[in-house]
Amino acid sequence: MEVLDNIPIELDLEAVVKRMHLRKRSDNILSSIQEMLDIARPAARPKAVYEVAYIENKAGDSLEIGGVKFTSRVLRINLNDVERVFPYIVTCGRELEEIEIPSTDFIKGYYLDQIKETAVVLARQYVEDYLKKKYALGQLSRMSPGAAMKIDWPITQQKELFSVFGGREKVEEFIGVRLTDSFLMVPIKSVSGILFPT
Repeated sequence: MEVLDNIPIELDLEAVVKRMHLRKRSDNILSSIQEMLDIARPAARPKAVYEVAYIENKAGDSLEIGGVKFTSRVLRINLNDVERVFPYIVTCGRELEEIEIPSTDFIKGYYLDQIKETAVVLARQYVEDYLKKKYALGQLSRMSPGAAMKIDWPITQQKELFSVFGGREKVEEFIGVRLTDSFLMVPIKSVSGILFPT
């Protein structure tokens, strides 16, 4: 297991605007986004933890990853010819989450939310590129519990994914991500799943 606790990202105006798919780029909007970026950039410390894990005991709709049993027909099919996978958790970081915006300032709150979203997307891309270089991987795909196939791989399996890293307490200790009783991650702008070569 490796913890990446200070992921370098280019958190700039263009990256955020691109992420927002803005149709109109008025000076007023860009100025407000830049104002929030000036607050967020010094605090941004995205983090990640990943594990190199091997698949065992493939049977029916289940398999074991790093000794932890997962149940998902789609995951099982996607990993049928794969031996080594990379479970991961990536977060924008508590530091960004702790920036306070008055609840009445909806626009600035929205811009900050988009900045956090941009940070976690850039951090996940960094992790993918890092793994490709370090392990000489080609194309990578990813699956996440509770994402597109909610019924097939439910969000409740976040608990199993976190247990690959030693459980909820360990993940919070490593990168500051807490798993709630409803299996959501805090900070909200966190992503988790399994990366695998395709």
